[in-house]
Amino acid sequence: MEINERAVGAPDVLHYTAFSSHPEGGNPAGVVLDASGLDDAEMLAIAARLGYSESAFLTGPPEELKELVGEPGRAFTIRYFSPQAEVPFCGHATVAASVALAERIGPGDLVFATRAGTVPVTVTGEADGTLRATLTSVEPRVEEIASEELAEALAALGWPSADLDPLLPPRIAFAGARHLVLAAGSRERLADLSYDFDRLAALMRKLDLTTVQLVWRAADTVFHVRDPFPIGGVVEDPATGAAAAAFGAYARELALVPAESVLTLHQGEDMGRPGVLTVTLHAGDPKVWVSGAGTRMPR
Repeated sequence: MEINERAVGAPDVLHYTAFSSHPEGGNPAGVVLDASGLDDAEMLAIAARLGYSESAFLTGPPEELKELVGEPGRAFTIRYFSPQAEVPFCGHATVAASVALAERIGPGDLVFATRAGTVPVTVTGEADGTLRATLTSVEPRVEEIASEELAEALAALGWPSADLDPLLPPRIAFAGARHLVLAAGSRERLADLSYDFDRLAALMRKLDLTTVQLVWRAADTVFHVRDPFPIGGVVEDPATGAAAAAFGAYARELALVPAESVLTLHQGEDMGRPGVLTVTLHAGDPKVWVSGAGTRMPR
């Protein structure tokens, strides 16, 4: 289906990047602030034409969400489409949509109804004019992965098990979407990403994974991450908010960081689109906060 975003009657498709204040950094997303006239096939077609890892489509909220924000017009239903399928939750497209909204209705609190649950977001303005969005995850969970499925993941990636960091054991983590967390033992291992696209996609469908979160620990609370995303039709996601939230839950569950922590995740450097994701954990609260800057991109 061919959709021209400039055609009369076509939706206005905005282009934003998340987790960077520069258009050439972070993770691009298409944003449609009024998708009320689009059906599923049309949203998927727009996402496929854009070719970004995900695009966000906003419509009016469920009635109960309107009461969660103090003023009208700041609650929405949001759906996310990759070039190949709908996904339940996408952090970077949420940040992109939130920044786009803040430019139009002002910074402040927003709330989104997603397929994964309710996601509050707060947008603040910094002294240099940069807008920063902080999302609160749904309640996360962490589970083990079977040895045969881990072996298949490593085979698809072409990673020998000896290249893993034994201090960060493999797990599947969820904070709106499921991600397999695998830790590289060196920055060189993380940088060398050449995998079997179809083989990894097949395993991810079997395990209902959205991405594979590949990480390398640079310091106590500083990590470099990469996210293969073959089930979305994308080799690699440049900056992945949903995976960052899942990783925060993983790090806390395994006591890899203090219960009260701020983690810095660097992503996209190996793709030439550097971005920074900030993950905040609060003692006594199971949820995870993910924040980052966002900015509009030229069409």
